[in-house]
Amino acid sequence: MAPQVSAVSSDDLSIPLVDFSLFLHGTPAERQSAAEAILHGFQTAGFIYLSSHGIPLPVVDNVFATSAKFFERPQEEKEKLCWTTPRANRGYVPHGREKVTQLVSKEDVAKLKAQAPDLKETFEIGREGEEGFPNNWPVGDEEAVRFKETMTSFHDQCKQLHIEVMRAIAVGMGLPESYFDGYTDVGDNTLRLLHYPGVSKEVFEKNKLQVRAGEHTDYGSITLLFQDDRGGLQVKSPKGTFVDATPIPGTVVVNAGDLLARWSNDTIKSTKHRVVEPPAGGDFHPARYSVAYFCNPNFSSNITAIEGTYGGDKGEKKYPDINSGDYLVQRLAVTF
Repeated sequence: MAPQVSAVSSDDLSIPLVDFSLFLHGTPAERQSAAEAILHGFQTAGFIYLSSHGIPLPVVDNVFATSAKFFERPQEEKEKLCWTTPRANRGYVPHGREKVTQLVSKEDVAKLKAQAPDLKETFEIGREGEEGFPNNWPVGDEEAVRFKETMTSFHDQCKQLHIEVMRAIAVGMGLPESYFDGYTDVGDNTLRLLHYPGVSKEVFEKNKLQVRAGEHTDYGSITLLFQDDRGGLQVKSPKGTFVDATPIPGTVVVNAGDLLARWSNDTIKSTKHRVVEPPAGGDFHPARYSVAYFCNPNFSSNITAIEGTYGGDKGEKKYPDINSGDYLVQRLAVTF
């Protein structure tokens, strides 16, 4: 594996910055080296940054601008599009409804939410055409039409990036490149638009539990995160400290989720992270926007530890088999 540049290096946490074009378009040796760097990042940090990831910057910029316009809509209009059930997992989530956390008791989550609700609102978009679960699109004006067109196109582009990252993981693990293709082809993924409203520094000073999004791991295979330049994302280090995952223009931050950790028998890490008060600013922190694409194995998939990740000196399987869709619903049911 060729030497890699670190996007983040602090407190024994090293998150690599990988030029993904080497895997997408490189020589066989370059593809292998990039795949190994990606896998190593997931095995050691649970996070990587990808540059040259194939989604043009103007496309990402347009998604951010379109997202910001959506959140400017009147509150009563947004609430007509509200999120309904964990199985659907689509629609608008107002400030204070969701509390991301590692707690497993709904009562414990409710208590924490009352103490320090996450300072954000979101909009969840699933794949189009899933029977019985339509997306809650805004309607009635040209802006609504452009919103749907922009987000469905971006959902498709992120789906392809998910497929390619999973192919890189397969190559890094010594598996056939197409190993995960049958788990990613449906696109049972969620595009989440996030708006963290502007907030006074005083809010964080008065309540030491207050964050913009609580400490948590993600649920699926991987997450693609596009950040603005405000900052605030932190990743938990091996020392137990939280380290700033500083935005790098033109990159996507990719982290492994809980299902991928199970799938790899914990040879890949699903690392805790959170969004806190930005590292810089005066008495008032401006709004922060991000776009997360939560990738999952097809909801019909059975997830069992990959051969080669257990047995012999690697130990036994750590987790029972589980259905991908059922697992996601279980996790969301506690969060909301």
